[in-house]
Amino acid sequence: MLLPFPLKDRYYRYSYFLRKKFGTKVYKIGVDAGFTCPTRDGTLGTRGCLYCNNLSFSVDRRKGLKSVKEQIRESIEKLKERKKADKFLVYFQAYTNTYAPVEKLEKLYAEALSFKDVVGLCIGTRPDCVNDEILKILSDLNKDYFISVEYGVESVYDKNLDWAQRGHDFKTSVMAIEKTKRYGLDVAAHIIFGFPGETKSEILMSAEKINVL
Repeated sequence: MLLPFPLKDRYYRYSYFLRKKFGTKVYKIGVDAGFTCPTRDGTLGTRGCLYCNNLSFSVDRRKGLKSVKEQIRESIEKLKERKKADKFLVYFQAYTNTYAPVEKLEKLYAEALSFKDVVGLCIGTRPDCVNDEILKILSDLNKDYFISVEYGVESVYDKNLDWAQRGHDFKTSVMAIEKTKRYGLDVAAHIIFGFPGETKSEILMSAEKINVL
């Protein structure tokens, strides 16, 4: 069987996918655009998901949040100096990055794409926080840039989602992924393996269920 990746890798790495697509190594730049989540603002709760600690990777929020442009500019300068990088994806990472009025989203996404070395966006979000209006905006951007929507699916089992206080079920993730694909957008699913009591067979079944999407 012909594999789409080098045999030595044992699996299809995302970095390899990007290298094949762009012809060179592409670096993701994580930014914190100051969003919140429905499990934090009172819509579904105030304490957030059980495992969530965005401060662990969002240093700027601890020090005082810089603008998206500042974060991108600083990261590009560092990566160009250290890695000789020349292509970047801006990763809207912290919290739910579609959870705002569309006017705000359009402005932020446009700011990120205004850098000549930025070739696309990765939008981290929840499956219950997208709609046709948002996906249409992203689909329009996808005509000129690489746009990937990264969903926090977390588990294919509702018992795990309830335990983690996610506030949505797996069916919501399935519907969001299928709708996003209909708009021609790249889709990524974030999955957590090893929930309390989760068995090996359940983990393997999780992979199968995600792969068919």
